[in-house]
Amino acid sequence: MPQLGLLSVAGFAGYAALLAVGPSWAIHGGATEAGAGLVNGVLLGATVLAQLAVPRALATWGTRPVLVAGLLLLGLPAPAYLLSDALAWVLALSALRGIGFGVLTVTGSAAAARLVDPSRRGAAIGAYGLAVALPSLVLLPASVPLADALGFAWVFWIAALPVAGIPAAWALGTVLRGLGHDRPAPAAPTGRPDRRLLLAVLAPTVVLFAVTMAGGSLVTFAPQLAGPTSAMALLLGMGLTAALARWLVGALADRHGVRPFLAPLLLLAAASMSACAWAVAQGSPVALVVAATVLGVSYGALQNLTLVAAFAAAGPTRIPAASACWNIGFDAGTASGAVVAGALAASFSFPVALSVMAATSLAAVLAAVLPGRTLSARGPRSSEPAR
Repeated sequence: MPQLGLLSVAGFAGYAALLAVGPSWAIHGGATEAGAGLVNGVLLGATVLAQLAVPRALATWGTRPVLVAGLLLLGLPAPAYLLSDALAWVLALSALRGIGFGVLTVTGSAAAARLVDPSRRGAAIGAYGLAVALPSLVLLPASVPLADALGFAWVFWIAALPVAGIPAAWALGTVLRGLGHDRPAPAAPTGRPDRRLLLAVLAPTVVLFAVTMAGGSLVTFAPQLAGPTSAMALLLGMGLTAALARWLVGALADRHGVRPFLAPLLLLAAASMSACAWAVAQGSPVALVVAATVLGVSYGALQNLTLVAAFAAAGPTRIPAASACWNIGFDAGTASGAVVAGALAASFSFPVALSVMAATSLAAVLAAVLPGRTLSARGPRSSEPAR
């Protein structure tokens, strides 16, 4: 999987570099907290819309041209932020980048599932998750102090790194075609989404949506919740525990399935977000960093577990569609967390906003405990036909 790893590092570096700096650039131009929340909201809203079209695009044109176009859309607009810090301009560029990110996320996670035997899918998704987490681990905490120390321009040029992943994307398409995974697929007769697939992946998507709302609110507003140094520590701590949890839980999912872990991890997310709200209300940056670091365990582990569950529900012939559903849940949750937290903070306060995120994770426990084949089954066995 070296090609997938290289293009993922380049692509997610471009994404992570602006996740906290983009809203700060909008505030630099005079935007309110609600306006700043729209930056990531528009980015991920465009991502979700693009993800809806990616499975059909892959079936029509194949991995190589689709993935190359996605990396270009994600990377090329980044330096153009320097032209203006007006909110309308920032939102327009964020929408373009969101389309590219939508292509990258669906194609990358589908490739991770297709490059290995199904019995090792949890471990493979864990390794892929580590590759996509590394740029966030470095750039999420470093981007804000880098912008403060050297200027926004440095961060905007770093965010153009997805363009450097194009050669690896082309090579990955060649590998997938050689394995027989890049062939045109028959379209649904009605052209509508497969309702059975949507129902099958509903429970893991609800769980994912809840925890990414929590994570999205913290990532978006870290500079506003704490000073530059504390924001850097918060993002580093949360990113480190998320990366390790997403990597290490993969083998457990292959062995035990996903259901035993979902409810406890959601309860941990609710508790840690409640602690974040308390820390902000008390003005304690140390407590905020500790609580966010604990949240990272749930944030990372649930990403892996819900993706394994989605692929198991979809079956080997619908991996791109399952990848799209999962990524839509992830990005819709992150976008909702940014927008809702921004609106609540503007109307009430950040402690109120974070408390609502905690309540959302608590409510999602219902989806984790409802009976269902997808969440009770173990990971797919090697007897499942691989694609």
